Amino acid sequence: MLRYTVRRLLQLVIVVGVLSLLLFAWLRSLPGGPVSALLGERATEATRVRLTEELGLDQPIFVQYWKFVARAASGDFGVSTGVQPGRTATEVFLQRFPATLELSILAIILAIAIGIPLGYLAARRRGGLLDNLSIVGSLVGVAVPVFFLAFVLKQVLAVDLGWFPTAGRQTGGIDATRVTGFFVLDGLLTQEWDAAWDALRHLILPAIALSSIPFSVIFRITRASVLDVLDEDFIRTAESKGLTTPVIRRRHVLRNAMLPVVTTIGLQTGALLAGAVLTEKVFAFPGIGQALALGFERRDYPVLLLLILCAAGVFVLINLLVDLSYALIDPRIRTAGGAR
Repeated sequence: MLRYTVRRLLQLVIVVGVLSLLLFAWLRSLPGGPVSALLGERATEATRVRLTEELGLDQPIFVQYWKFVARAASGDFGVSTGVQPGRTATEVFLQRFPATLELSILAIILAIAIGIPLGYLAARRRGGLLDNLSIVGSLVGVAVPVFFLAFVLKQVLAVDLGWFPTAGRQTGGIDATRVTGFFVLDGLLTQEWDAAWDALRHLILPAIALSSIPFSVIFRITRASVLDVLDEDFIRTAESKGLTTPVIRRRHVLRNAMLPVVTTIGLQTGALLAGAVLTEKVFAFPGIGQALALGFERRDYPVLLLLILCAAGVFVLINLLVDLSYALIDPRIRTAGGAR
């Protein structure tokens, strides 16, 4: 298991390294480039040439890349030119990453808490009313674009009914103490209950919109996996031995059906962290997704490079954790690993 973990960590480093090279070259090839982003469209040609030489952009792309790697190794990814001008890209990331992580955690919790039980119940009642309604609901969750669902939720529940805030992470005027950058957790740690509840209310609508696709995928994978397990011979054997239904469900059905579900949860979690752009844009939620949208709009290359690299790293790391969790779910994997 230790060798497997080390090997996967090395793969993570290689993947992020190759991605950084491709991403660096791609950003440098975009129309306008960093010089136009810094000087604007009305800059003179002499000013452009001088800044190009100062930034080293007149050098070959591989020379620029190695200089970037040397700076990045010390935590210097450059200064933001559009998202938050004057602040370093690292500061932008550290400020916005907790917001996206907090939103993604709530979204995946909602998707898991509803998708797995509903998928199991639908499989147990195959062909029934609950099964058919659940399948229709999951199809709607996949088919409806996230940004459209976000607009509907915002208009109906926030604007028309006023049940939830329309934008942001915290209501203005609340003097909350910041400890970790996770607003709900900060409110709980400092016992500022009003601040914690207000931050949670700001999360609910974006989390519901963001969880729609993960819920649908987790539900369908759970249902299909449970149906496959229920048709296995060892389930009939367990029933013939007189094992109670709760024991069969816990020890045989759910445990054997969880492997593909865990894989799906890992992939969907990584996708949430990397793909919250539209949801955060609709709710003006100051996370990584909104920063990416602003970065592309304002050609903020240092911020774009750091955020995309971090999103890729998180995605690969989550998949590593998913692979390691297999051994906890299925003893056969632990046995196979020990044999190797």
